[in-house]
Amino acid sequence: MAKWGEGDPRWIVEERPDATNVNNWHWTEKNAQVWSKEKLQDLLLNSKLNTNVGECEITEIEKCNGDASASNRKAKIIVFYEWELILKYKGKVFGVDKELTGSIEIPNLSDENSVEDLDIQFKSNGTSPEDCKMKEALRHEGVRALKTQLQMYINALQEEFTHGMILPKKDGSIASNESKMTKMSSGFDKCSINTQKPTDSSTATKKNFQTLTTSTSMKCKADELYRAFTQEYEFRIFTNGSGKIDGKVGGTFEMFGGNVHGKILELEPNKKIVQEWRFKTWPENHYSKVTITIEQKEASTKIYVTQTGIPEDDFEKTKEGWERYYWDAMKRTLGFGTFIQ
Repeated sequence: MAKWGEGDPRWIVEERPDATNVNNWHWTEKNAQVWSKEKLQDLLLNSKLNTNVGECEITEIEKCNGDASASNRKAKIIVFYEWELILKYKGKVFGVDKELTGSIEIPNLSDENSVEDLDIQFKSNGTSPEDCKMKEALRHEGVRALKTQLQMYINALQEEFTHGMILPKKDGSIASNESKMTKMSSGFDKCSINTQKPTDSSTATKKNFQTLTTSTSMKCKADELYRAFTQEYEFRIFTNGSGKIDGKVGGTFEMFGGNVHGKILELEPNKKIVQEWRFKTWPENHYSKVTITIEQKEASTKIYVTQTGIPEDDFEKTKEGWERYYWDAMKRTLGFGTFIQ
């Protein structure tokens, strides 16, 4: 047999990382059932569902029936999951020593439903006023913490479990990472994923700049919304795992592999955040200024954003990005869009 580099190359088997599935063409599947059960237990067991009326935690996963898997076809990852969960909780209402217990039923955690649309039922084992009070508090407040943990499972299934499923190409590149980032950034900053280098700072004065104002209502408390902008745990969730943040004055942040990045200039807890904010393709050293104002209402929280210094060519992309990758993402992943009657 001829060695590689000798003889007719049409008849020589080339050594390459994806030799068992060249260019990831063939369908491959990986069972995620055992992994998912362990991950759900790690995320849910002993997790806190604290509310304004008392403290509560999940003590047992009584039922965890279902299946999960991940598949790779033509370098595209497809995840499937469908779970029926029954959890047990215990807690106490502030100022009362009596321990309260109950259950939480999640019948439809699946890839066909977003976390926001889950039908989560809280049932109390008792009928006392404290039991009823705790159950209602869990329905309105504790449910957000629970949905956050469930979203963490979905993110881990999509990112952590599927890591390594797509084999490197001949040149060592992995197409999935590129396509994943492209999908994540499309619409928000299409120019940030091309090969252009940042414009020289001398051209910044030649550009026209615009000011963006946007606002929305979130079904959450002001401090929860403030944490989403300043705490890495919440920040990573609504940015689909791509975000990094040091939530203090002078701290930096980035999203989507650094395509969006900046620095925190001012913080007024639960009320105001001021940032330097830019796309990496903007003129070098040019930052827009983002002022975020948070206003607690009776049944929701209003958030206002003013962003100055946006290059005219990127105004529409920036505007769409706030709607899609901030507001919609927060409502979907953190449960801030769930209005309970």
